[in-house]
Amino acid sequence: MTTALMTILGIVVFVLGLLFSIAWHELGHLSTAKMFGIRVPQYMVGFGPTLFSRRRGETEYGIKAIPLGGYIRMIGMFPPGDDGKLKQRSTSPFRSMIEDARSAAYEELRPGDENRLFYTRRPWKRVIVMFAGPFMNLILAVAIFLGVLLTFGINTTTTTVSSVSKCVVAADEQSDTCPENAPPTPANAAGLLPGDEIVAYNGVAITEWDELQRLIRDGSGQVTITVERDGEQRTLTAEPIRNTVTKIDEDGQYVPGEYVTANFLGFAPASGVVQQTFPQAVDRMGQMMEDGAEALVAVPSKIPMLWDAAFNGGERAQDSPVGVVGAARVSGEIVALDIPPTQRVAIFLFVVAAFNLSLFLFNMLPLLPLDGGHIAGALWESVRRLFAKVLRRPDPGPFDVAKLMPLAYVVAGVFICFTLLVLIADVVNPVRLAG
Repeated sequence: MTTALMTILGIVVFVLGLLFSIAWHELGHLSTAKMFGIRVPQYMVGFGPTLFSRRRGETEYGIKAIPLGGYIRMIGMFPPGDDGKLKQRSTSPFRSMIEDARSAAYEELRPGDENRLFYTRRPWKRVIVMFAGPFMNLILAVAIFLGVLLTFGINTTTTTVSSVSKCVVAADEQSDTCPENAPPTPANAAGLLPGDEIVAYNGVAITEWDELQRLIRDGSGQVTITVERDGEQRTLTAEPIRNTVTKIDEDGQYVPGEYVTANFLGFAPASGVVQQTFPQAVDRMGQMMEDGAEALVAVPSKIPMLWDAAFNGGERAQDSPVGVVGAARVSGEIVALDIPPTQRVAIFLFVVAAFNLSLFLFNMLPLLPLDGGHIAGALWESVRRLFAKVLRRPDPGPFDVAKLMPLAYVVAGVFICFTLLVLIADVVNPVRLAG
């Protein structure tokens, strides 16, 4: 199959994964809303014109033309106005936004729905309904991450020797040749060979590269290195020397352009796809979630570079924000890669899992119209009612989230503008896997 066809196949499969992720998200809202007796007239995957729909009971289920989201429509998302009416006439544009939102929340109101309105449910029930959608994405992301790590594995730096440097060269000199009078590296002098698997360092059993690297850099004096070579274990003796090496961060990742002085042996580790144990998988998954949260917080700082990449031909960073189009394009490239099929499947599943993790983190932002905004409103209502009860004041009633709709429109406008910027960048200057 040609590269072009494989790329198209990858894009199609990603779109199907995207649709499933959206449907899975909305299923969380739907199931919990029905569990608490809230009437749900619509469950839709996508936006725009309806391609297919079918009514089951009181709910219409359907698929729409634009696969960029989805929704369920619950009756009574907002309480009536202060005068108890669903509509009030106003010349204020901001007030009109509030009234329109309130009116839309009561479309298709039927006799008997008075006790099936969203806003009449206790705050903790509303929190569950709104949290259930993002939580479904989190469940899916965790399941995929764990499944891939435990079955396929992940590309990992191992304790196997890839190459041994002949002589000592400082990392900041950026040289591939040995200067005159450069001493041999301790690894070379000790007889370490490519293909050796280091199983112990100075008597300490070794299973991970990060641990071995820390022991090498922080140790002192002569050390023993136990390697497995040709099915047999051998013990070598080496004496690390102080040298300028690339700095590593707290996660064990190299920091480009920054150097420190530490102990040095002079060999490079090999990398390969390694199945993870359950504790290792949980640890890596936790790190991915932390990285995802940090990336979300860092999005505003990346907008100038994203603008430069979209309109000025600037370089598109590998960690630049990508949208649905960019993710679909990357998925197409993954399927077309000249690597074993199992690795292609694993990488593709990681993209789908990362997308679901992003949906969870993004939707939990405490801003309307996101799920996190409704959760924040319900929590604030609980706090208000608790204080009123403690201070023996009248119950303030439901918190009217509809009054925040003008702010919600501003937030939505910002999101739309950012989405368009990312879309333009994904089309004219996309993130690529290589080159």
